[in-house]
Amino acid sequence: MKWEHALKDYCLYLQIERGLSENTINNYRLDVTKLSKYLQNNEITISPIQISKSTVQDCIYAIAKTVNPRSQSRIISGLKGFFNYLIFEGYRETNPLDTIDSPKIGRRLPDTLSETDIDRLIAAIDLSTPQGERNRAILEVLYGCGLRVSELTHLNISDLYFEEGFIKVTGKGNKQRFVPIVDSTVKYIAIYKDGIRNHQTIADDQRDILFLNRNGKQLTRAMIFTIIKQLAIKINLNKKISPHTFRHSFATHLLENGADLRAIQLMLGHESITSTEIYTHIDRKHLTTVMKSFHPRP
Repeated sequence: MKWEHALKDYCLYLQIERGLSENTINNYRLDVTKLSKYLQNNEITISPIQISKSTVQDCIYAIAKTVNPRSQSRIISGLKGFFNYLIFEGYRETNPLDTIDSPKIGRRLPDTLSETDIDRLIAAIDLSTPQGERNRAILEVLYGCGLRVSELTHLNISDLYFEEGFIKVTGKGNKQRFVPIVDSTVKYIAIYKDGIRNHQTIADDQRDILFLNRNGKQLTRAMIFTIIKQLAIKINLNKKISPHTFRHSFATHLLENGADLRAIQLMLGHESITSTEIYTHIDRKHLTTVMKSFHPRP
């Protein structure tokens, strides 16, 4: 079995059997490609079925010199998944990475924005342009619903259930969830959708996509990043932010105001509560205040 054939089959498995997103599959593909390129560069001719633990370990050591521990850990995890697939398909009996441990990495706490900073960013939008109304609606959805940027760019008009107070979101692995939407966010979406979007010439295959660029086509992830970066520069915000910062702020502010962690998990679309628990570590000052206010022994 050649590496390219094994990798192609693996990616099909990830797409069809596991239902992973294109971005996630590309990350797995890159992990395996790093190993195959290492073999090629070192003139090692061996198939994915025959490769030994020592050869894989040499590759990991070489990679460790060029990437940080977090990236190294992700690559090891990706390669373990690839060889587990080969075992699953009956090509191998053992995983050469079973005894290779990932480097210890600390849990990185996400950056968040204060409510004041979010208000300042939204207030800095130039509403005299059609793109301004769209951008305001985008930021309101990011912060008001806690969406990932890919979930935002793929949001359809048919996903809006305003009368019921929800939007339908398609997340990782094409898993769908319903997220509550507040009246103010509904209002800004309606202003953009009915006042701006309705007057655009829209590409035939994009008619259901909510947020469009000037050419009537789906916005890219990069464009959302650019919009936010430019607004941060405009208000002299001395913090590196991204669309994900609004998602983190959404979860943090809900928790600070007393929301249940399980409810936040469902709204964010986290498969495990462990992913959501990171938000309990963000604002220690807030947690101290809660302890002093509610513990029976002040």
